[in-house]
Amino acid sequence: MPNWRRLCLVVAVVGAFAMPPRPAEAHPHVFVDARAELVFDQAGKLTAVRHVWRFDEAFSAFATQGLATDDNGKVTREALQPLAKINVDSLKDYDYFSYLRVAGKRFGFKIPTEYWLQMDGGLLTLFFTLPLMEPVKASKQTLILDVYDPGYFVDFTLVESEPALLVDGPTGCDLKVQAKGEPDAASAAILSQIPASERDLPPDLQQMTKDLANRITVKCP
Repeated sequence: MPNWRRLCLVVAVVGAFAMPPRPAEAHPHVFVDARAELVFDQAGKLTAVRHVWRFDEAFSAFATQGLATDDNGKVTREALQPLAKINVDSLKDYDYFSYLRVAGKRFGFKIPTEYWLQMDGGLLTLFFTLPLMEPVKASKQTLILDVYDPGYFVDFTLVESEPALLVDGPTGCDLKVQAKGEPDAASAAILSQIPASERDLPPDLQQMTKDLANRITVKCP
């Protein structure tokens, strides 16, 4: 079964034939509606980030093509589990599109052990939990989580309703969400020239896409 990158590339190729040409169609190729939950322990430390990612219709249709269905014609969670594992395993190569900094210091994540996919209304949704390498004290710290793809191959948009949540967060913590921006006309024109086969952008373009990140900021007393 193809990995995450191959799935994205094939969807892009299929989409190019299935849909009429449009400006700036080279990047991005996959669209995701996202929500993030920041999970704290009883000591007030951040322990994990739970992601909920709903994929666009084209990706969902391709990714589930040929999978077994139940008596109602729906793809079951059990049938989707091997695909969920491939997605999660492959996301490690892209830092899970999740970049956490606490007081300016970058913190990494362990390999997820809790993950699954489900199909609803023709759209595929990936649920997975990213445990931190070590719990991080939130008190008197500024936590910043950026959710985006530096290669702008995948376009993440935070959902309008509860785009970010604090789970068991310390009392008095302030949560702010800054949704991603959109590239200006000049930037969009540059990105549109990048071929589908190019997954890693040069540094100057990565700086450009960094401005398109979804940012979740938490400040605790």
